[in-house]
Amino acid sequence: MYGADPTSKHPMKGFPQICFIQNTVTNPNIQIGDYTYYDDPENSEDFERNILYHFPFIGDKLIVGKFCAIGRGCKFIMNGANHPNKGFSTYPFYIFGNGWEKSAPQPGDLPYKGDTVIGNDVWLGYEATIMPGVEIGDGAIVAAKAVVTRNIPPYSIVGGNPAQIIRQRFEDSTIQALLDIAWWHWDIDKITRNLDKIISTDLAALRSCS
Repeated sequence: MYGADPTSKHPMKGFPQICFIQNTVTNPNIQIGDYTYYDDPENSEDFERNILYHFPFIGDKLIVGKFCAIGRGCKFIMNGANHPNKGFSTYPFYIFGNGWEKSAPQPGDLPYKGDTVIGNDVWLGYEATIMPGVEIGDGAIVAAKAVVTRNIPPYSIVGGNPAQIIRQRFEDSTIQALLDIAWWHWDIDKITRNLDKIISTDLAALRSCS
């Protein structure tokens, strides 16, 4: 087989800082694609510690595509972080019981943004924060310490708090072509044979492989 072994926790021999996290995540509401890695010198296997307020009774999912690079300390805030905000106070009295449970929110009272979805070949920089229900398109780049509060189009570079689009990586027609080609869904032998084209900017050459 060509390329790194997607079933290995640490595909770089002697370098545990890099982990293919589909092999360490156990929560069924977290889905990680092949070859997506988390880079962390402290404990790269424990990626789940970065997914915050992810309570099973809410049911939201974190879905991350293939060939993503996730920088150290990148955080995903899930829907469980939300407090009721329609009344005067946002304090969650009801969670403490003892007579306060009567203030429990009714279905639909808590903000719910849905699943958080990260596309394929996405680079999430150091200590970036992804808010609930955000969708980040294929090929996007999120700068270090950016706070992503809204959807990010494919092949965009974003940064800041809240994150704003800095620029598109390519012109619209090229982006659409890359989305149509979707090289990340090729079998690994085909990817290996065409690595020079995948990392180049020769769209015609890449198209000739699909």
